[in-house]
Amino acid sequence: MTDPAHAGAHTDLADRLTYARYLALDELLGAQRPRSDPPHHDELLFIIQHQTSELWMKLIIHELRAAIAHVRADDLEPCFKILARVKHVQSQLSSQWAVLATLTPTEYAQFRGVLGPASGFQSAQHRAIEFLLGAKSRPMLAVHAHDAQTHAWLAELLEAPSLYDEFLMHLARRGLPIPADAADRDFSTVRPPDPRVVAALRLVYESPTEHWDAYEMAEKLVDIEESMQVWRFRHLKTVERIIGFKRGTGGTAGAEYLRRMLDHRFFPELYDVRTELREA
Repeated sequence: MTDPAHAGAHTDLADRLTYARYLALDELLGAQRPRSDPPHHDELLFIIQHQTSELWMKLIIHELRAAIAHVRADDLEPCFKILARVKHVQSQLSSQWAVLATLTPTEYAQFRGVLGPASGFQSAQHRAIEFLLGAKSRPMLAVHAHDAQTHAWLAELLEAPSLYDEFLMHLARRGLPIPADAADRDFSTVRPPDPRVVAALRLVYESPTEHWDAYEMAEKLVDIEESMQVWRFRHLKTVERIIGFKRGTGGTAGAEYLRRMLDHRFFPELYDVRTELREA
């Protein structure tokens, strides 16, 4: 074994900032509190899976808000790295479902009852990500009515322009024919796909050299949507594998609800424009 002192490592750490203190590991590693009695072996996996997901979602929110600020300032280039990072975080979230899928139906049934009405459907951070990407739904705020601070935070995101809204407003400012009612509207609602927006995006896609930053930004948004759908699909298949077609603990239709969510598109015109592009 290597002597830490010979490697130049600090060993006198009394009253100094340590790895554990910097990361608040006492608090972090003490946050797993199984409710089954006696604790079921697999409940720790279930808790860590969801806590880890919430940490990754916190980072996604941090990055998406930064991207929105850059687009609002008409500076697209910093968004490319930001959204590439978000895509990699989404890959981490998707791959985690494989770990949870090692939980068998019999094992989960032995502690599922301790969750009561608690459900991932109630994740405020997941709702925030949906709102930041444009999947707005005022009725969803009701799930968070019990928590005034969280409700106010989500209500603010609901009313604010999404990342896609900001991108379209940016395109309008640079002279592309984005219709005024797509840029000046009630941002708390979902805007239906608009062929006029598709026509404007077609100008970007047919002249990528002239509109390189907008073209790259559009493709980064497609990356994010695709990754969201991969995550949703993995979620669906994991739920089907573990509980079949039972209702979710939060009262939703479970797998049926998750399957319906796969039909939602965050940036519809970015897919529709592909159909409209002329071939060489």
